[in-house]
Amino acid sequence: MKKRYLLLLAAVASFKGYSQTPAAPAPVANDYSITWYGFVRTDYMWDTRKSAQVREDHLNLYPLDKSINAGDGKDANAVGQSNFLSVVSRLGVKVKGPDVWGAKVSGTLEGDFFGNFEGSSIGMLRLRHAYAQLDWKKTSLTMGQTWYPTFIPEVFPGVANFSTGIMFNPFGWASQVKLKQNLSKDLSISFTAYKEREFTTSGPGTQNSASINSAIPSINTQLQYKGKNLFMGAGVEIKSLQPRTDNGLTGASKLNSTEKANSTSVFGYGKYANDNITIKAYGISGGNLFNMVMLGGYIGSTANGIESYEATKTSAFWIDIASNGKSVAPGIFFGRSQNNGADKVGTVAYGRGIGVNGARMVDNVWRVSGRIDFKKNKFRITPELELTSADWGASDSYGKATGALTNVSNFRTMVSCVYTF
Repeated sequence: MKKRYLLLLAAVASFKGYSQTPAAPAPVANDYSITWYGFVRTDYMWDTRKSAQVREDHLNLYPLDKSINAGDGKDANAVGQSNFLSVVSRLGVKVKGPDVWGAKVSGTLEGDFFGNFEGSSIGMLRLRHAYAQLDWKKTSLTMGQTWYPTFIPEVFPGVANFSTGIMFNPFGWASQVKLKQNLSKDLSISFTAYKEREFTTSGPGTQNSASINSAIPSINTQLQYKGKNLFMGAGVEIKSLQPRTDNGLTGASKLNSTEKANSTSVFGYGKYANDNITIKAYGISGGNLFNMVMLGGYIGSTANGIESYEATKTSAFWIDIASNGKSVAPGIFFGRSQNNGADKVGTVAYGRGIGVNGARMVDNVWRVSGRIDFKKNKFRITPELELTSADWGASDSYGKATGALTNVSNFRTMVSCVYTF
């Protein structure tokens, strides 16, 4: 009998011991995540006048100067145009992975089908963003191609036009290194070094050569405040481009060149938002803002076989007021840009807003537009009316428009349809 009790006790002890054996470790959770996003978009636009434009009139900049036909005396640019386009449809992916050096790490890769130049590239994939970001508790480091630091994602016009306020608001992307430091809960400072790639000044040399020739990257620093309803900031940027490494001549006339196109710009912005309304505003003033798809660039003058450069100055501002209605949200936009020319004289102008033969130039551009967003779930349809006006004048040696100014205007009617995913 005692023997049976001993065997039973041994069995219970054995079972109890087995039941407390550590369970096999649970599978390690996947530290990587991938999120796809984007939208399908189709725009219809109709214009009353030809404009300086990008991608088959999808993005209108400013109305073209009068061009009077010798035969019938009519203005060749005073003709209506229209188009349907879906090339701004977008696809992107966001990835997250294991921490790196104590920082949360993420990456973004995004493109659309806008193409990289007029003609055969339209409809082809274009790189917009390609960057990695490390986020510590108070510090973040961004490396790769993303917005120019003067483009503020939290503060840009909500217009239906794909321009997002181009000509009045800086636009474009650049490969860069950006360091951001949170000074407090609401206040931060950032430092960015970048090289121009998109929309570079069409000066001497090949595309981007002026940026590549310069050993010094463009430097941007700005201070930002972010509160519950208020977001605002201000910054300064310095830029040094070297259009040439020689004077472009051959033989005994060939000379090396280290001449730079130096410029500085200052900017400020703000946004106020509550449950009912959002008000945004932005202002910028500086030299050689061509890469931001704005008026201006630089002028050149030649002495002793070497061309030297002086930046032309541009000032621009805009304001956008919009409803935050969940299903119906009207909005209105106004912007103005002024070409202020250079401080020194030159013989040739490189920039935006210059006529075909260089004899005429844009003095200023302004735009007013009104829109209504009709929204349901992730679908949006937005009709918009837009008036853009430009004053043209004779070009002077400072890269400005002088004399009697000629005003021309373009009225654009458009409808944008977007399905977001």
